[in-house]
Amino acid sequence: MAVSRARCCPIVELRRYKLHPGKRDTLITLFEREFIESQEQAGMQLIAQFRDIDRPDVFTWLRGFTNMNSRAAALAAFYDGPIWRANREAANDTMIDSDNVLLLRPVQPASGFVFARANRPGVGATAIPPGLFVATIYPLAASGAEDFAGVFDRAIKPEIIASGVTPLAVLETEPAKNTFPRLPVREREHVFVWFARFADVRGYDRHVAALEKSRGWRDTARPALDRHLASPVETLRLTPTARSRLVV
Repeated sequence: MAVSRARCCPIVELRRYKLHPGKRDTLITLFEREFIESQEQAGMQLIAQFRDIDRPDVFTWLRGFTNMNSRAAALAAFYDGPIWRANREAANDTMIDSDNVLLLRPVQPASGFVFARANRPGVGATAIPPGLFVATIYPLAASGAEDFAGVFDRAIKPEIIASGVTPLAVLETEPAKNTFPRLPVREREHVFVWFARFADVRGYDRHVAALEKSRGWRDTARPALDRHLASPVETLRLTPTARSRLVV
């Protein structure tokens, strides 16, 4: 399936499913066989699917939409359609919880995802791409959420880049009302999320070590971040599945 290299997407869902023990590969196999093309035919874009290396019973994935109205139409088309009806029982049987969903938007028009390869491997692909993606989630206090993008650009992002990493995508909470209430999202939360890609876990560890050694991080960036946090930073270390669009 040909994949556009255009930047994606104005609306993004970051979805994390807690699964029954040992069921993640079962869901991934079903998902990549039945739910990629069928969702895209309904009007959305499948951005990436991941295994969380620290949480063996969590499946993490991203999908995107043009706007909130098209999101409602696309989700209705898929979840009322024949592919989901035929496979929902098998999918739901793998899951304990599917409501851990962040509704996001790019902080700037140029801060969304760019697909890394021209073609997605076909149905039945099993080769796992190399590399590691890391999503860093900053849960923000409501009082500081509005101006945090500026804080990130001025104080935090320069230190990240100095550590040898360029953010792949930078997103924040989409404040619009959930246009498809059948699928809950984490409303009344304010988050700021940036993604990066690494060759491997050691590459990520070098980035963390470089930040910890940086006087600018310790004296300026980290205190600025801490002043805006509502709860601890959450880090997701993710490896792409065989049919993910995002690869290192």
